[in-house]
Amino acid sequence: MSEPAAAPIPAASIDRLLRPKSVAIVGASPTPGALGNQLLANLDAAGFAGDIHLINPKRDTIGARPCLKSIDDLPDGVDVAVLAIPRVAVLASVKALAARGVGGAIIFSAGFAEGGEEGLAEQREIARVASDAGMVVLGPNCLGMINFVSDVELTFVGMPKSPKNDARRIGIVSQSGAMAAVIAVTLIGKELPLSFYISTGNEAQSQTEDYLEYLIGDADTQVICVVAEQLRQPRRFQQLARQAKAAGKPIVMLHPGRSAAARESAATHTGAMAGDNKVMQVLAERAGVILAHDLEEAGDLLDLAVRCGPLKPGSAILGESGAFKALALDTAEEIGLVLPPLTEENSPLLRAAMPDFVAVSNPVDLTAQALVDPDLYRRTFDALLKDERLGAIIICLIQTDEATAIRKFPHISDAIDTLHPATPVIVTGLDDGAVIDPKHIARLRAQGVPYFPTSDRAFRAVARMQAAAARDDRAADLAPVSVDLPAAGGVIPEHRAKALLAPLGIPFPKSQLATTVEEAKAAAAAVGYPVVLKAQSPDLSHKSDAGGVIVGPKTDAELAAAWDKMHRDVAHHVPGLVLDGILIEAMGERGLELIVGARNDADWGPVILVGFGGVTAEILKDVALLPPDLTPDAIVAALRGLKQGVLLDGWRGSPALDVDAVAEVIGQVGRLLAAEPAIREIDLNPVVVYPKGRGCVALDALILADPKA
Repeated sequence: MSEPAAAPIPAASIDRLLRPKSVAIVGASPTPGALGNQLLANLDAAGFAGDIHLINPKRDTIGARPCLKSIDDLPDGVDVAVLAIPRVAVLASVKALAARGVGGAIIFSAGFAEGGEEGLAEQREIARVASDAGMVVLGPNCLGMINFVSDVELTFVGMPKSPKNDARRIGIVSQSGAMAAVIAVTLIGKELPLSFYISTGNEAQSQTEDYLEYLIGDADTQVICVVAEQLRQPRRFQQLARQAKAAGKPIVMLHPGRSAAARESAATHTGAMAGDNKVMQVLAERAGVILAHDLEEAGDLLDLAVRCGPLKPGSAILGESGAFKALALDTAEEIGLVLPPLTEENSPLLRAAMPDFVAVSNPVDLTAQALVDPDLYRRTFDALLKDERLGAIIICLIQTDEATAIRKFPHISDAIDTLHPATPVIVTGLDDGAVIDPKHIARLRAQGVPYFPTSDRAFRAVARMQAAAARDDRAADLAPVSVDLPAAGGVIPEHRAKALLAPLGIPFPKSQLATTVEEAKAAAAAVGYPVVLKAQSPDLSHKSDAGGVIVGPKTDAELAAAWDKMHRDVAHHVPGLVLDGILIEAMGERGLELIVGARNDADWGPVILVGFGGVTAEILKDVALLPPDLTPDAIVAALRGLKQGVLLDGWRGSPALDVDAVAEVIGQVGRLLAAEPAIREIDLNPVVVYPKGRGCVALDALILADPKA
């Protein structure tokens, strides 16, 4: 769980840090390679026009600049000070900067929170001092920042110059300075302009969310890249992501941690399967974030975000090989890249544009005809650009060598100049490493056309961007619902969980709790034989593992025998356990078993788990995590999207099932979890689904709750 969220940093304070008119370097040095020396060199190389104050108690000058002996000698109101000094001197320096009214401090030094309790205590004191003084601290353990718009480089990292073209600018906020630098260099290499590079490091006081909020309101930033190992204010992050989407500023985020083990839970299947990173993915994407799987994909997605903007679903692939056409179809199916069928009948313009021997299809195989008929690219583009089914056109070129490339690239660029395509066009090579003149790629990029060295990268990036644009943003009504949770919290066993959930419309079999065998017989008579016996205790979450479930007694005698056996088995598996009683429940009709669960993540909030369940749920893991506010239609679509989803609509003569009834149960669980933050987890496993019109029934229920304050 994250630490308590710090108060948001005002935009005006961050503006002073990121757009300073005066800078102090604490630890300025004439020694090549020293951090203070490289920082000064970067400022000079960038042409920083503001005041620079050097602080070094051992020197009177560095180069032609005078040195101050201490922070106390600074004039009042310096905008930002960069601390290029050892850790032991940092806290005292921050206090001195606060006393001089310095607006912000950038701390390169490491060894704070990541160095143990002493370092963590110092880091917290730095945050307290800075906050009390209204000063912004970037870091510690960071690489600083670069303002590419105003040419302010407050970092010791050498960075190539950002291009000054007319494309939309990208702002980078990263907890890892190294990864921020890698992404920045990658983007600059793609001729993509940057606005800011902000390395937040340990985030002692100012955090990723503060800089994200700033960039959302920044006129110089149109696309945002976030690299975060831990988001310290996840709910604020989600709110900001929604604001960014509403402002038309896509966020591409790289969040390491997919391989981390899911958070363990002794109580529910849901807790075991809904790991921290999975919860983050679902709720971040719901807020509009586009998640990148790795550094390479982050660069590719940002390239498309800048040059193409939102990509509506549907792509056409233009290739030059029949074998590649088959490979492209394989990849498209694997990654979910939607390729609308193009046929002789439904694409007459495309048919007219191509020679008779070139078949109309998607992908289109132009063969080598364009080498002898270079106008073929223009004619084909023109036809495809008029096809409203297409959100992107991906041209996949066999480049081979410069002689071949010069017979392709100029004609493609000429066609783009002539047609001014509204549909995004992406160009990719097939033979990565082919030697071609960089001017061809540069011309495409200047035209707003992304270039990828491989088709696979292009397909995956386009598929991800189109999926993001196609997300259903509609939200269900989360009208408040509530249950009377026990004050003590903890595991709420099945019989009590069902009593709490049944009034919400969640269907359960008829049942009664019995504490004696005579009560059990009376309960069986009331619910009707055959019955199921279930041991009930908050300390017996997985009843079947301890012999706490017996199915099928049909008579009082069989019931009594089952009663005795269950008590013996449970006592053997869990010595000393005192049962609340045994739930006597009517046996339900067989049907398809699903699991419906929910988890209220302490940081990110509520998320719903649905999938194919029963005892195999944790083995097969055919499940999906959903936001709690999906509409019924979106829930049904998610159910059908499971690996075994075809079973819901009938399979080999079996009837279609009542997925709408399941969607209603899922919706109610979502409403409850959103309204009751004290509920940590809910588990309904299995939920048995019957043919359409006959509903569903939850056979088991468990709730894990926090104590009431």
